[in-house]
Amino acid sequence: MKPAILIIDMLEGSFVEPRNPSREEEKIVQPIRAFLKRCRSLGIPIIFANDSFLREDFIFKGRLKPYAIRGTPGEKVLHDLEPEATDIILFKRRFSAFFKTDLDQTLRTYGLDTVAIGGINSHVCVMATALDAICHDFHTILLEDLCAAYKREIHENAMNAHRNSSLSPLFRVLTSDQFLETYAHAKET
Repeated sequence: MKPAILIIDMLEGSFVEPRNPSREEEKIVQPIRAFLKRCRSLGIPIIFANDSFLREDFIFKGRLKPYAIRGTPGEKVLHDLEPEATDIILFKRRFSAFFKTDLDQTLRTYGLDTVAIGGINSHVCVMATALDAICHDFHTILLEDLCAAYKREIHENAMNAHRNSSLSPLFRVLTSDQFLETYAHAKET
């Protein structure tokens, strides 16, 4: 297993002041931060995939209000996650981090074969990225304790829909600790 960690849409613009620790999205900030530190110490690459839209973007022609506008602080990685210079920041215009970006080429350049995905929203951008990862022939892990949706039941439904996927073990739902155990076991063999 040669993994990368993909953190989806953990953006300054998604976490507005005053911060509310009872929001589902807020609950994963510190766990992601601690997990990223552990992964960096193991030499696992970290990639932040950030929404970055044009103000007139097609995506805003529905009910979605403009956010994460290119060139504004709203498209930046959430400061609390302490991105480092060695981390890769990938800007995306649609839900999947693979869609019209160089993510596939970046992963292959580093010889990676697995992506472990966390971030928001579990049922949209996280899931779109996960499904595209499978379509690009990468082993895919949803980090269920490091993903969130605006309602806990939406997150749970998204995870449960894929927990026993027929694509297993190519596509799995694991906790961050289970992922690190799997990684350690793979390194030993």
